[in-house]
Amino acid sequence: MTATLSSLDAPLRVLRLFAAEFPHLPAPCVRVTTIFPGRLELSFHDDFAGFEAWRDALGIAPESVSHGVQGGGCTRVLEAESDYAGALLRLVGFAKIPAADVERSRAEAAS
Repeated sequence: MTATLSSLDAPLRVLRLFAAEFPHLPAPCVRVTTIFPGRLELSFHDDFAGFEAWRDALGIAPESVSHGVQGGGCTRVLEAESDYAGALLRLVGFAKIPAADVERSRAEAAS
């Protein structure tokens, strides 16, 4: 059976609510998919500032955030999930982990 747009009603409704309630927050990458029709994913790349702004605005407790590393140890990942207005909200943040040698070289060059 082919999924219809109505099967994505919950995450699309939440996205509309967020656009109205939080227009001042950083724009995320948005993902809604028929694979997980009840989920809205907001992802933030290159730093955690957007992730943290949304986490705080939505009242997601810091202790409910999980932390991981991917990309052979080059990328930090923060993840949190919460139910919001009938949809599962998934926040994901990505930030590069600076290479130790690059950071040391920059510090040495600055001195």
